[in-house]
Amino acid sequence: MSFRIYTQVFLSIVEIRPNHVLQRLKPVKGSTVLVSSRGYHQTSVTSKKGLLFISRPVTRSNYSCGNIRANSLKPGLCQISSVTNCSFSTMGICSSKEEYTVGVGAMPKPEKIVPVEAVVCKVDDMKDGEMREVDVGPGKALLIKELGAFSAIGHKCTHYGAPLVKGVLCNGRVRCPWHGACFNAQTGDIEDFPGLDGVQKFEVDIKDDNVVVKTHKKALEKSRRIHEMSSRSPDEESTILLVGGGAASSVCAETLRQEGYKGRIVIATKEKYLPYDRPKLSKALDSSAADIALRDSNFYSVYDIEVLTEREAVSIDTVLNAVTFQNGESINYDQLLLATGGKPRVLPIPGHDLENVCVLRTPDDANTIAKQAKGKRVVIVGTSFIGMEVAAYLSDKAGSIAAVGLESTPFELAVGPQIGGALKRMLEEKNVNFFMNNSVQEFIGDNGKLKAVDLKSGQELPADLCVVGAGVVPCTDFIKDSGLSMNSRNQLVVDKFMRSSKSNVFGAGDIVEFPLAMLNDESVNIQHWQIAHMHGRIAALNMLEQDAELNTVPYFWTMMMGKSLRFTGYNVGYDDVVIDGDLDELKFTAYYTRGDNVVAVASMNADPVVAQAAEMLLSGKEIRKSDLQGDTQYWKSLL
Repeated sequence: MSFRIYTQVFLSIVEIRPNHVLQRLKPVKGSTVLVSSRGYHQTSVTSKKGLLFISRPVTRSNYSCGNIRANSLKPGLCQISSVTNCSFSTMGICSSKEEYTVGVGAMPKPEKIVPVEAVVCKVDDMKDGEMREVDVGPGKALLIKELGAFSAIGHKCTHYGAPLVKGVLCNGRVRCPWHGACFNAQTGDIEDFPGLDGVQKFEVDIKDDNVVVKTHKKALEKSRRIHEMSSRSPDEESTILLVGGGAASSVCAETLRQEGYKGRIVIATKEKYLPYDRPKLSKALDSSAADIALRDSNFYSVYDIEVLTEREAVSIDTVLNAVTFQNGESINYDQLLLATGGKPRVLPIPGHDLENVCVLRTPDDANTIAKQAKGKRVVIVGTSFIGMEVAAYLSDKAGSIAAVGLESTPFELAVGPQIGGALKRMLEEKNVNFFMNNSVQEFIGDNGKLKAVDLKSGQELPADLCVVGAGVVPCTDFIKDSGLSMNSRNQLVVDKFMRSSKSNVFGAGDIVEFPLAMLNDESVNIQHWQIAHMHGRIAALNMLEQDAELNTVPYFWTMMMGKSLRFTGYNVGYDDVVIDGDLDELKFTAYYTRGDNVVAVASMNADPVVAQAAEMLLSGKEIRKSDLQGDTQYWKSLL
């Protein structure tokens, strides 16, 4: 049995039979296609997917479309395996932004699998609970021994490439020493964040008291491994709408596909770019949106995740289950995730709208700051993460930098005056001048352009450019009249399942107040990149009725002048900080305490202590202030 596909592009009839290979060609807008799968033409010719069974095969899995079955060879390429009882449907015109035509290609030669096998050690060479980076042919693997059993996974974190051997092995998973991402020691799957992908998994055998790692060359060449995912099925009519284009929506969408959801997934973001790595904005201001994209457009295409850019939500109807956007478009949903993040706080100060007074929220903002600051007099208002990371980046590029802060030291609210003071000295050595215990009274302009910043202390700072990093406010104005429960700070209130007061509406990221497990479910708002990832995952699992509870420990970092500060826990309301190490040398561990309990840990040049502390806090084990006074290393033995 064969079937035919007509296209205006080829002006010919292509007859497809079993074992033929169909491949995606160059997108052609407005191409006419005739689909021969009974009952499927409605989606094929009107939606973004074009011919789903051809242009969206799922990697490493089979795909069935009506009476046509195809085996995936790789994204964008599939082989027809069977065609039964096909009849022609009506013609239609593709109308979306991405349409694909199809053609018949020769059966490609199968990729050559080059097996690799290596004896990496003797069984008794490693202690229980030990990790070792081992050579396996042309690559490396992380060999793990836990509870007497061996396993092997990829050796680099898929977030920023940290060596996992320097991390922490605890309770069957490996935590990255840099930013806290966690990987299952048996499967390599990512279990906590940041990052999106797992690491490779390798086979381990024991032969004559030798530990042997087996894999193939291609697996060793790629440190990251995309989890197997489903794609959209014509038989599934439900829609999950994710409003916001950050980490929470990205992880939610991918988790849904990983868990087998085959309905429509739409990410609607007010930005004009695909989801990107937002923490990099203030650390590398010259990065383009493409440079820092979390995924490329082909990824979203292959896994049937629609990303609608420049879609700002303006209202929600939780009765009709619909979100309306600024362009007048409305999308109905079966389940909804609200993850719109924050927007920079605008200071209600005369002159805040002058041409050279700017904020940092998008890649365009970052690129503009980087370009305009070269050789210029820059004033930075705000001395927390955004402001200080921008100061560090511009320290060798701007003509001068002045930083204005409300507190006595930078980062004071986040990490306290002691560490804040040490970071202040580091930045001062790079010609960043501080004006602390101060604020802006007026931005002074000339012909619409900034020329000076007037401080409440009476000082006037000459300025060609001002970057305002005075915090963010939640993007939740469109939620206020929805009937969803909000707190007094305009944050959406959710439970430990990330569910709002409406059962089919979930919230995630910076805009939500949620219960934190390590605080016995006390409600908090935490604006960390890692937290947003986990929120998205938990929301997805509960959209699929898996009753997954949020249980993670906050973890964040900052990078300035090539030096990184890492932090885990929740130190709001701490009453003391115990410093182990040398603040002046920026080599220390700081223990934040409330009473006799350590509630958070920060460090510089002391890896993997923060990763170890995160595992302690996650497991519910206590680090006591009284124990630190005798031996600051004692608690690590409790892991």
